[in-house]
Amino acid sequence: MRYVIFNRKGGVGKSTIAVNLAAVAAGRGERTLLVDLDPQANATQYLLGRDAAAITPTIGTLFDEMLSFRLLGNAPSSTPERFAHPTPVNGLDLMVGDGGLMDLHDKLSSRHKIYKLRDTLAALDGYDTVVLDTPPALNFFTTSALIAADTCLIPFDCDDFSRRALYQLMGTVREMRDDHNPRLDVGGVIINFFQERARLPQQLVEELRAEGLPVLEPFLTQSVKVRESHQVHQPLVQMAPRHKLAERFVALYGAIQEACDLEAAS
Repeated sequence: MRYVIFNRKGGVGKSTIAVNLAAVAAGRGERTLLVDLDPQANATQYLLGRDAAAITPTIGTLFDEMLSFRLLGNAPSSTPERFAHPTPVNGLDLMVGDGGLMDLHDKLSSRHKIYKLRDTLAALDGYDTVVLDTPPALNFFTTSALIAADTCLIPFDCDDFSRRALYQLMGTVREMRDDHNPRLDVGGVIINFFQERARLPQQLVEELRAEGLPVLEPFLTQSVKVRESHQVHQPLVQMAPRHKLAERFVALYGAIQEACDLEAAS
C-alpha cells in the first residue's frame, strides 16, 4: 500500500506523521519505504540528522535522471533500488530529501514528468508499505505523489482556516483521481495537535464528522516528547514506545489499515 501525506498548509505535522507511521509499519514487520519529496527534507533530517548530507543519490538525483532519461535504463547504476537507503530503523528505507528539488521543478513540470515517480516505485521490488511525505503546496512533487499513491491521508491541525481549506483539498484529491489515478482514495483525516480539554478543537472535529468527512481515531495530541524525538533523530514510536502519543501513532496506523480494508471491500 502506498500512502501520501498531503496538505497544502504548512505546519500541520506532515513529516512527523509520515516518519512515525512509516516506523510503525516497519515495526510490524512490513518492509517499508519513506519517500521525502519536500525540499525542506524534514523527514530526512528527522531520521538521519547530519548523516543525511553524506548520502547519495538523493531524490533530487532521481528526478534529474528522469530529465536525462537515465533512470530505468539498462545500466546497473540506473536501477531505482539505489535511491532507497537503509535507516537506523530496522525494515525502513528512505529516499533522501534534497534541498535542490525546487531548482528542478519548472523543468520537470514543462516536460510533464508527473508519472515517473509512480513508474519508479512500481519498479521497486519487495516493499509492503510506501509512505510519501509532500511539500506544503500543490506542485509537481505533490502531484507526482498523488498519482503514485493508493491512499491519501490529510493531517488537520484543529484550526478554522484549515477546516475551510479541507474541502478544497478533498476536491483536489477527487480531481486527481478522475484525471490521473483512478485508484486513489482518501483514507482519512488525521487530527493533529488535538487539545482534549479545549472546546474549539472538539467543536471543529464534531463539525467534520457531521459533514461526513472520514475522521480517523485516535487523535494525535501535542507533546514536548515529539520535539525531543526530532532532536535525537529517532521516531517517537521507537524512542519512547510507551508514551501516550507513541501508542496513539500505533493505534492510528491500525485504524488507517482498517479504513483502507473497508474501502477495498466496498
